[in-house]
Amino acid sequence: MPYSKITGLGYYVPEKVVTNDDLTQLMDTSDQWIQERTGIRERRYFTYGKETNSSMATAASRQALERAGLQPTDVEMIVYATITPDYFFPGSAFLMQRELDLIGIPVIDIREQCSGFVYALSIADQFIKTGMYKTILVVGAEIQSTWTDKSTKGRNVAVIFGDGAGAAVLQATEDPTHRILSTHLHADGRFAEDLYVKDPGSSRPTRSATKEMIDEGGFEVVMNGNAVFKHAVVRFAEAIREALDANGYQPEDISLLVPHQANIRISEYVRDQMKLREDQVISNIHKYGNTTAASIPIALTEAWEEGRVKDGDLICLAAFGSGFTWASALIKW
Repeated sequence: MPYSKITGLGYYVPEKVVTNDDLTQLMDTSDQWIQERTGIRERRYFTYGKETNSSMATAASRQALERAGLQPTDVEMIVYATITPDYFFPGSAFLMQRELDLIGIPVIDIREQCSGFVYALSIADQFIKTGMYKTILVVGAEIQSTWTDKSTKGRNVAVIFGDGAGAAVLQATEDPTHRILSTHLHADGRFAEDLYVKDPGSSRPTRSATKEMIDEGGFEVVMNGNAVFKHAVVRFAEAIREALDANGYQPEDISLLVPHQANIRISEYVRDQMKLREDQVISNIHKYGNTTAASIPIALTEAWEEGRVKDGDLICLAAFGSGFTWASALIKW
């Protein structure tokens, strides 16, 4: 049976840097208030007319392919994770496929929020293990700056999110040592409304009631912050332990944990729970904020560029997000 391994990584973030001080011009907040609650100092916002969700994903994918020594024509499938597609439909995977001139190959768009990249990685891993495809492009991309309420009313959410994209090339390998060891996926829809955006939804008369929905806040992010935090710290640790147990490892064996960059307090809590050293956990939330499905591939790529991901390392990816959804992947690099 073939295995899958990551052979190339890439990411793209917009040039526009938005600092915490910049946000103080739009809402009642401060750099200290934001950093204490989230660990974020700045984030990136896309430029209208220059960047799109799919164009950022394309840039990240081209970089990943180049680092893998491949051409776009080598790609046999795309698995694309985002909750902020360019269109209501079709998904952004189709638009990126068009930009890469890969007409005819299958594409899959998935919506698993902050766990999206790990879900996408798992889907690609299964297709490679079955022998159906040998080279798959896995992408996470988000533009979130357009839908956050940048007023004092919406500050608890608006200060958190940023824009960006990350990508990984998965290829088939016969090497049982250097590969994706396992992936683990979970969800619990009982808490769907603890973090969600209600509209536009097909089960309501959107066309005739758009103004009413806006007035009632249907397009705004609803977040029960306490519930999200309490579930996240439990599920993060569970997902990490599940991956380690499935492969006979202990937390001290982890070379690098790459968690979804949701909130520095969540990452620090999980690090403490797992008794991991600071150098065992990657954190770049201070630079980019929460980029949802893009956060793990961006962080993993930066860690690789910095020499923190080396041959033979045990790498753990872990995420928790709206849904609720949580997931992990264990990789022997």
